[in-house]
Amino acid sequence: MLTEPPAPTWWKANRHQVYGVAGLLIGYLIGTHLAGAPQQPDQSQPGRTTPAPASADEHPTRTAHGLAA
Repeated sequence: MLTEPPAPTWWKANRHQVYGVAGLLIGYLIGTHLAGAPQQPDQSQPGRTTPAPASADEHPTRTAHGLAA
């Protein structure tokens, strides 16, 4: 006479769903917390910009509109 094997436990029947939901939740939490993280500026090279003159009178070739006379 043959007997039926015992039914699987709740954990054996549903563990793939538990792992899937847990993985999605962890991924969502990581994604939302890292998406807004401020980026560090590249400090490898110093800035090479030159400030503009304070007024048009400081530079003799400029007019009030920034064009050469």
